Amino acid sequence: MRFYPLQPQDCRQLKLLMNNPSQHQLLPHSLDDMPSNTIWLIPEKLVPLGFSSTPANSPFQTHFNQPQANAWPEIHLDFKPGKGTTIYCPRPNSNHSINQELKQYLNHRQLLLDELPFPLEEIHQHACHGYLTYEPGLMTKNGRPHCRRCGNHDPNLFASYHCYRCKQECTYCRSCIMMGKITSCSPLVRWLPNKREKRTAASPFTHPSQRHHQSNSELHSNPNHQSNSELIPNRKPDPKCDPSPRHTLAWTGTLSYFQQKASDKLYATINDFLHGKNERNTFLVWAVCGSGKTEMLFHGIESALNAGLHVLIATPRTDVVLELEPRLKAAFPNTKILPLYGGAEDRFGQGDLVISTTHQLLRFHNAFDLVIIDEVDAFPYTADQKLRYAVNKAKRDRSLTVFVTATPDGKMKWQAETGEILSVKVARRYHRHPLPVPRYKWVGQWKKKLAKATLPIPIFHWIQTHLTTQKQIFLFVPSVAVMHDVADILERTLQTTVGFVHSSDPDRREKVMAFRNGKTRVLVTTTILERGVTVKGVQVGVLGSEDRIFTESALVQISGRAGRSPDAPTGDVTFFHYGKTNEMVKAVRHIQEMNRLGDEELALESRKLREHNVKEQNNNPTGVARNLKK
Repeated sequence: MRFYPLQPQDCRQLKLLMNNPSQHQLLPHSLDDMPSNTIWLIPEKLVPLGFSSTPANSPFQTHFNQPQANAWPEIHLDFKPGKGTTIYCPRPNSNHSINQELKQYLNHRQLLLDELPFPLEEIHQHACHGYLTYEPGLMTKNGRPHCRRCGNHDPNLFASYHCYRCKQECTYCRSCIMMGKITSCSPLVRWLPNKREKRTAASPFTHPSQRHHQSNSELHSNPNHQSNSELIPNRKPDPKCDPSPRHTLAWTGTLSYFQQKASDKLYATINDFLHGKNERNTFLVWAVCGSGKTEMLFHGIESALNAGLHVLIATPRTDVVLELEPRLKAAFPNTKILPLYGGAEDRFGQGDLVISTTHQLLRFHNAFDLVIIDEVDAFPYTADQKLRYAVNKAKRDRSLTVFVTATPDGKMKWQAETGEILSVKVARRYHRHPLPVPRYKWVGQWKKKLAKATLPIPIFHWIQTHLTTQKQIFLFVPSVAVMHDVADILERTLQTTVGFVHSSDPDRREKVMAFRNGKTRVLVTTTILERGVTVKGVQVGVLGSEDRIFTESALVQISGRAGRSPDAPTGDVTFFHYGKTNEMVKAVRHIQEMNRLGDEELALESRKLREHNVKEQNNNPTGVARNLKK
């Protein structure tokens, strides 16, 4: 779309020439504080509507007959006072009637005009009255294009085409094209935050003792002031200020000793954040697979929600969003929970608690106070820079980030161990049993066997042994091609139901559900199911575990599929290989080390319990017999 860029003096002169009130809806409602280094943008499509009666001899008639050749004027990313150009945002007009549905779409988001089901005239009116603004989708940085939605600045990920909108060669970003094409002439539309809602010294992040030192006159003179009663965590919101119900945790389960330790530390970190006492804004929950990480987050999330924070749980994969949604809705029945993923029904709604894939965060801007990233080491988050950019863009300027994973990378491990980031380690599953330790099984040149439409005998024997005991089997393979070949062989040779699934499978959800329900006995899969899937009593095999796709992290996660249920806490994990790799060895050592730490934690818990019993006996001699029985 092409725009007419107007300098401040152009806007003022044009306003004097207007003789129709409807024409004023194209210009800012107020020009009193428009800086000289700003411009005002009018969409070309709207000009004929408002300027049909402009005098023919007006200098602006000529100007408007020749729209800006370039869709956007030159705007610099390194804008500073006195340098470059920026787009003018007038102060909000309190007399203007806001379209609440439009606000819901845009609040804390940056969206393309094509994503907004509203007339351009109405959108521009809200810009004129200071409630939203246009921003360039692509900008120039050091002579190169830069995408403001995904952060892409790789020249190889930009292309150009002849655009029917701006009638010229138009550059577009290939990196985030799956979210809708963003081009040189595509504005991003953003709702402007209410300045009265901005956090200041008298905000939830100010320690209560500091707030008491502010005089009443100082508080009432501050337009951003919030009452102290609104700032205390876990206090019931004032119905006049917050008509929504209180966020209550309905989950009644009991945390294990290990889970409770992590839950308490996270709760304390969030509480310190609320009162501005924490020196670090990053927290790592390093917890083994199957430790019950979601339940550890419940009390911290409840505290944050009741303090008025916007909470996000982000995950790299849709499967995890679909699994978390019903669990969190059951845990927080009075909380509006918004799931976001490709194909979600309500992609532009608002929620107190948002569960989203990291891709969907590309649309958000300065939205969340508490950001919880589940499986931070998972693909594609680790391999795609734009997803990390999206998470950072979705955070508020002052926010707390919680990373949750069983397999942090080397840098994050070092940061946690040196105290650079806050952290807690959970080395034992909630049912207190150790992690199944994988075993190695050499199977020779299995690829040659596969080319002859067969599999190594040890694999057949392993599968038949577990099927005889009525166990289900996860068989991980390194590629989609291998998956199809292995599944075909097993379907021909086994007298049972065999399924297969990969990331691009259109029936992925149905196939995973069939496996969970026991309808499928053997599921051949790629690494897409290394996380987020729990099946009671499943046995796990990895064919071709020497392949480079099976990193330490992937193998630890795959191994974590076994033994997750308290009714079936053990399981067989076997690496079928044609030669051990360092990644395989590191994965086994990782699991053994976590088991060792778990044993130490159990011993410490037992010692504390004995000391508690001895103390109780000393304080209550009559209860000696009872305690001894315990």
